Amino acid sequence: MKKLLLLATLFIFSSHTLKDETVFWGQIGHRAVGHIADGMLTKKAQKQVKRVLGNETLAVVSTWMDDIKSDRSYSYASPWHYCTIPDGMTYETAPTQEGGDVVWAIEKIIRELKAGGLTPEQEATNLKFLVHLVGDIHQPMHVGNGEDRGGNDTKVEWFGSSTNLHSVWDSRMIEGKQYSYTEFADVANHPTKEQVKEWQAATVRDWAMESMSYRDKIYDIPENGRLSYEYSYKYFDILELRIAQAGVRLAGIINDIYK
Repeated sequence: MKKLLLLATLFIFSSHTLKDETVFWGQIGHRAVGHIADGMLTKKAQKQVKRVLGNETLAVVSTWMDDIKSDRSYSYASPWHYCTIPDGMTYETAPTQEGGDVVWAIEKIIRELKAGGLTPEQEATNLKFLVHLVGDIHQPMHVGNGEDRGGNDTKVEWFGSSTNLHSVWDSRMIEGKQYSYTEFADVANHPTKEQVKEWQAATVRDWAMESMSYRDKIYDIPENGRLSYEYSYKYFDILELRIAQAGVRLAGIINDIYK
């Protein structure tokens, strides 16, 4: 009986810790990005995506890169979820990250998909990577300052629950709205034609610098670290914007690859 209680306690503790130390945008955010992109594909791109992914949509495969984290054969991709740009630097002047980073990986994957010549498995893997990483780079905490592991070491309370700043931006604020991913996509995705054109013209490195530009707002936290309604009210519009931009840009990239 004591062993069962101990195991149960360890499970609860581990689950809580893993949730708080998450290093990826939550499922709702990623799937909202994929859902927006699904709705903006050209007919030709839709046909090619179906050829590559079968019956799975971009929304469905958007979390695949998180699902495979326990598979050591994909450990090479672990550093690809983020990049580090210290204050006062640009992506070009920041120290190079061993094993690559989210900017390097997206640029590499786009080149490979455009070049063709991949096996069906390689093409599917690259496309799944792309869907996820475009979401990641638009989550501002995935462009870290090099001081607190993208907010994972900045401890805060979210409505009285102990967590960290990264988790707040990954999932806590979104979960607080109780949206489904389709609802979140519908709420966030209202760009004008001019905005779509502008967003899709930006480079991957521009996206990283955009995420970095929100740093002052993200770290606008009280000394006691207690966050709740006021913080969400002030900054949730950033999440909506980044979700919309990620989905629109993902669609633009895939349409360009399969034009």
